[in-house]
Amino acid sequence: MNILSYTFFQNALLGSLLASILCGFVGTYIVARRLVFISGGITHASFGGIGLGVLLGINPILSAMGFSVLSAFGVQWMSHRGRVREDSAIAVFWTFGMSLGIICCFMSPGFIPDLPSFLFGSILSIGHADLWLLGGLTLVVVIVFRLLYYTILSVAFDPIFARSQRLPVAFIEYLMMALIAMTIVSTLRLVGIVLCISLLTIPQMTANTLTNNFKRIIIGSIFIGWTDCLLGLALSYTLNVPSGASIIFVSILIYVLVRAVKALQIRLNRKIETT
Repeated sequence: MNILSYTFFQNALLGSLLASILCGFVGTYIVARRLVFISGGITHASFGGIGLGVLLGINPILSAMGFSVLSAFGVQWMSHRGRVREDSAIAVFWTFGMSLGIICCFMSPGFIPDLPSFLFGSILSIGHADLWLLGGLTLVVVIVFRLLYYTILSVAFDPIFARSQRLPVAFIEYLMMALIAMTIVSTLRLVGIVLCISLLTIPQMTANTLTNNFKRIIIGSIFIGWTDCLLGLALSYTLNVPSGASIIFVSILIYVLVRAVKALQIRLNRKIETT
């Protein structure tokens, strides 16, 4: 328990809580709208912004956020207005971002000490600036969902019906794409580019196994996500392995366990009904 007295571990606990709340809201929309592949493309495209930030000598998180938002808008525009298939648009920005990031990193003089944390995550290295970013974005997302909840719900499940009801579907789609991009970048320090998309989908899938209610999935994924982070940190501390990979590993184990228990419960209920 002495580790709780260290500032870096306190930051990790607070950061994991804020990230769980943030991903609980945004990730539920991603899963409901089936945007997992798009989110994966934005995640990898953000590496281009990181490379630009390193090359130009600016904060890589800020440059990655701007690049990711523009990439998200580009995918949205190309797939809806540019007469390009959605998966093709994703592939364009995915590969462009990764290639640009690699080129910029190789052109940057000297050693890049923070690059592994962006790729693989290091929740124990997050500082106060990362916490302020997570906290501010979490507050924005909560306010957006509070004000536009039913509109977001309609767009997430049936955008065609929402458009027939004259709801601002295009505005919500671009707004949520921007929030998805900013959420991805703000959580890079926790689990990295390689594993970031898992934090936005696996807790939501686990919660969806237990309920089909949109609001309950949000609440459930927040608690499940934070549990994943806490158990992942414990595993990382015990085995001295990377924290980001440990968090995702634990989240997958919990998902498999919940699915197994749910399947067993359904089988038992069927057996009781037949008898």
